[in-house]
Amino acid sequence: MLTRPDGKLDVTRVSAIVDQIAWLRNQGYEVILVSSGAMASGRSELRINHSLDSVEQRQLFSSLGQVKLIGLYYDLFRDFGIHVGQVLTMKENFNPGEQYENQRACMTVMLENGVLPIVNENDTVAVTELMFTDNDELSGLISMMMEADTLVLLSNIDGIFTTHPDDPQAELIREVTPGRDLSEYIQPEKSAFGRGGMHSKYTTASKVSQNGIRVFIANGERDNILINLIEHKAETPHTEFIPARKES
Repeated sequence: MLTRPDGKLDVTRVSAIVDQIAWLRNQGYEVILVSSGAMASGRSELRINHSLDSVEQRQLFSSLGQVKLIGLYYDLFRDFGIHVGQVLTMKENFNPGEQYENQRACMTVMLENGVLPIVNENDTVAVTELMFTDNDELSGLISMMMEADTLVLLSNIDGIFTTHPDDPQAELIREVTPGRDLSEYIQPEKSAFGRGGMHSKYTTASKVSQNGIRVFIANGERDNILINLIEHKAETPHTEFIPARKES
């Protein structure tokens, strides 16, 4: 969602998301932003005249891009008087133990002091089997770790449809109750510049909602999508996963 057709960062879209998060903060919501975009940012910074394998590209472009991406977020959020902090993580940090507790404590103290955590995978270190499936998986783990009320997964389509979204007969599934299986409706496609797709969003949403967290899948390319989910949910296209009741 944050990349243009040429694979570079869509700064206009990033700015629109920042505007909406600033609105959420003004309404009293605590927000954690899980953002991709480092590779796209780095890809536009450096031209190389020799070949690199996929791991080398990932490490090189993400190391350049993380600096540019967090700098962009810093400048955009500063216009709203919002402080941001970067959290780079790896899959192994979500295993029970000291690293997990340190990570949770870090984001807790940031939120308590009005700092917006911006989370991304540490692409310079996490390769092959150490990688998250995508940022959908990462955001799901973050939401469960921080015991969030709501997780919003932004895509470039409105949610989960009964058939391919381009099919005139396709119907948007607005609500998913606990335990409902939608696997027959999930399309295998993913974006050209991302690792995820609707399958990963569905998998994450199902798991997170079973842990008592409400999940929205919505189109991040729609104007003011985050605001409309809060203020005009009934009229705003999206798929909502109803959270399972937590055992007392």
